[in-house]
Amino acid sequence: MSSRGVASYNEPERRPPSRKSLPTAFVQAFRELLSEALASTDSASGKQLGSCIGVYAFYDYDGEPIYVGQTAENFRTRIGRHLTGQRSDTLAYRILDPFEVAEMQLWPAEYLRGDPQKVAKLNALEYSVYINAIDDSKYHAILNEKIPPRSARVELGRSFRFPLFPEDMRDEREHPDVRIARRAETLARVAAVAHERGEVSSGLRRVIVIQAVRLADLAAARLAYSEGRRGPSSDAIDVQELVGNVMAEFASDGDDDEL
Repeated sequence: MSSRGVASYNEPERRPPSRKSLPTAFVQAFRELLSEALASTDSASGKQLGSCIGVYAFYDYDGEPIYVGQTAENFRTRIGRHLTGQRSDTLAYRILDPFEVAEMQLWPAEYLRGDPQKVAKLNALEYSVYINAIDDSKYHAILNEKIPPRSARVELGRSFRFPLFPEDMRDEREHPDVRIARRAETLARVAAVAHERGEVSSGLRRVIVIQAVRLADLAAARLAYSEGRRGPSSDAIDVQELVGNVMAEFASDGDDDEL
């Protein structure tokens, strides 16, 4: 008996579907929201945000900051590499799960394009966003393999924050059991990278610990909920004791760890 479902491979010959129609409904909606966000206008420069340079941050379904980065290229290219399956170091190392990214925040810095001190100023902006993310994090640690270069804190200026999840699918995507399973898978993948490559940065090993803490915390909260008791307190795990300094890289970690 042949199947006649939507994904049936037993249909009679027909024209192939468009590539955009192949992803799941969630992925299609996620990418549509991402495209709409990047098409928004930066009032300071008059350009679409996707065409701007600057600093960005990703947040999970709890509003927890999970990653900070910068781009001297443009947001559309750089963020596309992170969130739409294109190549990036964070995806190659399996550090970031795009399905954990529920929101993003952008700090456009088009005023720096052409500035001879662009690199240093972008680094300072990124470090300031990173410090804020560490301060706002429940764990006081996020999933950056490479900590931005230590710089003097600068005024961040105007930012733009966007949800990237389709609201009608939020209940399913943010369900604790779904998130626990994905975090466990992400942790296994990044641990496998460390195992297979052997020589990896201490930053990657730090990410393994932080992801393990995030997984343990979510799993413990789910257990507490199922037993009708309060979840673990924010200081149940001393993350700093586990990972050490998250404000600057160790001197031994150089550029040799770049892909």
